[in-house]
Amino acid sequence: MYKQLSTLVAGIMLGSLCYGQETFPRNGAYDERPGRYAFINASIITDPKTTISNGTLLIENGIILEVGKQVKIPAGTVVTDLKGKYIYPSLIDLDSDYGLPEVKRDNRATGRQAPQLESGKKGAFGWNQAIQPETDASKLFSPDPKKGESLRKLGFGAVLVHAHDGIVRGNGALVSLTDEPANKALINGRASSHFSFSKGTSTQTYPLSVMGVAALLRQTYYDADWYSKTDKTGEMNLSLEAFNQIRTLPAFFETQDKFSLLRADKIGDEMGVQYIIRGGGDEYQRLAEIKATRASLIVPVNFPDAYDVTDPWDADVVTVAQLKHWELAPGNIAKIAGADIPFAITTALLKNTADFWKNLRVAIDYGLSKEKALEALTTIPARLIKADHQLGSLKAGYVANFLITSTDLFSADNIIYENWVQGKKFINVQLDAPDIRGTYSLTVNGQAGGRLEVTGNVEKPEYKIILDTLKITPKAILANNLITLTYRANKKTNETTRLTGWTTPAGLAGEGILPDGTAVSWTATLTDQYQATTRKDTITKMSRETGSIVYPFTGFGNEQLPVAETILVKNATVWTNEREGILQNADVLVQKGKISKVGKGLQLPAGGRTIDGTGKHLTSGIIDEHSHIALFAVNEGGQTSSAEVRMSDVINPDDVNIYRQLAGGVTASHLLHGSANAIGGQSALIKLKWGGGISDLLVPDVKTIKFALGENVKQSNWGDLARIRFPQTRMGVEQVYFDHFLRAKEYAQSWKNYNGPGRKNGARIPRRDLELEALSEILAGERNITCHSYVQSEINMLMHVADSLKFKVNTFTHILEGYKMADKMAKRGIGGSTFADWWAYKMEVKEAIPYNAALMYHEGITVAINSDDAEMARRLNQEAAKTVTYGGVPEQEAWKMVTLNPAKLLHIDNRMGSVKEGKDADLVLWNAHPLSIYARPDFTMVEGAIYFDRKLDQAKQVAIAREKERIVQKMLGEKADGKPTQKPQTSQPKMWHCEDIVGVHSAHAEGE
Repeated sequence: MYKQLSTLVAGIMLGSLCYGQETFPRNGAYDERPGRYAFINASIITDPKTTISNGTLLIENGIILEVGKQVKIPAGTVVTDLKGKYIYPSLIDLDSDYGLPEVKRDNRATGRQAPQLESGKKGAFGWNQAIQPETDASKLFSPDPKKGESLRKLGFGAVLVHAHDGIVRGNGALVSLTDEPANKALINGRASSHFSFSKGTSTQTYPLSVMGVAALLRQTYYDADWYSKTDKTGEMNLSLEAFNQIRTLPAFFETQDKFSLLRADKIGDEMGVQYIIRGGGDEYQRLAEIKATRASLIVPVNFPDAYDVTDPWDADVVTVAQLKHWELAPGNIAKIAGADIPFAITTALLKNTADFWKNLRVAIDYGLSKEKALEALTTIPARLIKADHQLGSLKAGYVANFLITSTDLFSADNIIYENWVQGKKFINVQLDAPDIRGTYSLTVNGQAGGRLEVTGNVEKPEYKIILDTLKITPKAILANNLITLTYRANKKTNETTRLTGWTTPAGLAGEGILPDGTAVSWTATLTDQYQATTRKDTITKMSRETGSIVYPFTGFGNEQLPVAETILVKNATVWTNEREGILQNADVLVQKGKISKVGKGLQLPAGGRTIDGTGKHLTSGIIDEHSHIALFAVNEGGQTSSAEVRMSDVINPDDVNIYRQLAGGVTASHLLHGSANAIGGQSALIKLKWGGGISDLLVPDVKTIKFALGENVKQSNWGDLARIRFPQTRMGVEQVYFDHFLRAKEYAQSWKNYNGPGRKNGARIPRRDLELEALSEILAGERNITCHSYVQSEINMLMHVADSLKFKVNTFTHILEGYKMADKMAKRGIGGSTFADWWAYKMEVKEAIPYNAALMYHEGITVAINSDDAEMARRLNQEAAKTVTYGGVPEQEAWKMVTLNPAKLLHIDNRMGSVKEGKDADLVLWNAHPLSIYARPDFTMVEGAIYFDRKLDQAKQVAIAREKERIVQKMLGEKADGKPTQKPQTSQPKMWHCEDIVGVHSAHAEGE
């Protein structure tokens, strides 16, 4: 049996691991030995679910031959008796840069510099430097002895390495942590493909934002697909060829937090790829949404240190989210495991990899089972990289990667004695190393009175000599059963005592030399066995008492999300925005998220509740037509046109401005791209469902896009370095529109031709272009333009371009000179979304007047009052009231400027913007006339669920203060116990504006 198995295994592995060096000549005689070893009487954990007691593991030439209880050991085998010891599979890390060159970022990659519009990479590669599918980790790999040793000591035997640089990072390589040359360490040179949202070392201008990265990645998939279907005539693209080659490999995506994780999966769904996603450690905060992705995760064990909150002022700057994450992060992996999400564990993101086991044991203390932990370090990573026929378990035919430990791998006092990698032994601690920890009475030269204390770990003891009241830390060397101690009894002199000796049944004994040269004998008699203290265990148990997860994970979050209710609001003054006008002492019934009835004397159905509206005003929710809240980025300014980018890619449901604006009666916000380029990105409309996920907030089927005119577009305020990107003049902006729409017409026609008789006639398939696709939707009347605008001449220009090319501008936003061409706008059916009284903040607005909205209204234009500012949005009711003062707009018409009119401009007035049966129950109950400066919402409802309640808000403020102080007290306890702390850093929510530019590498905003 043994002979047959040995022959079979050798045949399977021939050339891959066992005899890989045969093609390499040697300078000297050959000495090939079988490397056959047997480990007997061990507890062998062959996989996380299987343990063999008193088992035998037999290996030869780096391969496991047999494992079990009845294993016949051939003659000539080196046998090691491991009675009382354990054998585990070596661990696997799927996110490593081991053995790869350090990624050095050029200083141009961050900060302000002249735009680099084209790739600087030489060769027939793709147009963008951040797309690097041609990177081959196996060709860059070279074993790193120092880093390899540190990983082996942690128990790792194999790692998946890739170049951590760029958006598309090429293929990864699976390598073993042997100290052999690369050709023997390499297990699979094409094991995986890798992606991220970081440009890495690319100094190319585009993309500048995360939404630009997402768009570029989508376009790369489409380009590669098109490239694979063409005859390559006229173009050779090595990047696209490489991209198509790595598409068959397991795809890994590196993300930094829960929302980038969800963003990556969304891209994968669109492209038909199920990514394996490395998270950032906050997955517990959106666990249900992450589980729904069906993605396997790679999870770090990097838990934040407590903040040093000794100073109350320092404590005040730490946010509730930061406090709660510190408390809950150690339970992240247990939450993931409890949700049955497949996951592997990585050392990535640890500041010090030596903290790996300490942090992992904390995760276990927070509920992660040892079985799940072992799976996440062995069988699951092996399966994810399709190496589960070689690694992750101890089975016949598998690579001989295994650990020899003193006890349970996850126990705090466990010792990893040896890590065998490809059948080669690496020693961490000698198997027969003595455990000399304890307290000893020390006698030197016949004089007693001293004490020797040995603590710490078996593999790295810590020593302390106590002579009367003097405490001395000696230098010590313990090798096998031999020990050397050197110390100075008098710190003021350099007189050193040197002792050397050996272990004895009673303790330690030996000889030495005193500072005066006298030869002496010494003994250390064991008086007390070493016992680990239990104080840390007590502290750990206390730390497990955590607060609850809230949605969103920030201040004013909810433990339970609001749900749609059956609610009857009675006896309110109802502003219908319909032909009924304002109804006095009226009732509104809400059911299933819709307005069910409007009238008087309505009856409450069973199971509902009544809200008394006596003396109060009920209106539809405010709709902000121009907003930049709840976003991670606002501008993709890397190119003249960014029609391909989507604001839906960068929605931030945790933005506290959502809650603040609910408190101001806002129920929906139109999230626009900024004004950095003539053609911006695709907008997104969200409902302010505080605590909901991205998909909960997004309103589907609203297709809009942001255009821009003026100073920002031509970058006139960006300095002398920004004199490269076209356009640099206002007439250049006009040419941009003509050029892009003419190309879009040709693009749409090419698809029409291809989908007609062209396909049957073998016509070449057109390349799908996401930028031109969005513009062709405008030409087809399927996507509506909102255009940032100020100056009359430019507004006339765009209307002329639209007339010439047969498309329509839906809305001019800002439009502070709208009063000058209101007749022309009205003739074309163009709406105006403007500020009530903003002016004098730059030259373009020097002719703005507060009567602008009224004058456009009187000309028959659908006028909206917008914010373009997170703070102003909380007071849009007051902004609308200004039109009554400036221009005498009737009160009900003024109110429509922040409710029904924005709904009309967004083409959603069939479901939002007024109090009408069948429409969404987006309602606000005001304590006073809604246009009054004294008005404030008692509650704000979105689709029948109350997301803001003033009374509950007051209770939340009290609860937040208590929760914050509770965690602060825990942090103070951590510091008192000597745990590491970090300095508090102020964290403020970003208030975006049209002109803000934030790079992919930086959170630095550059404005006007």
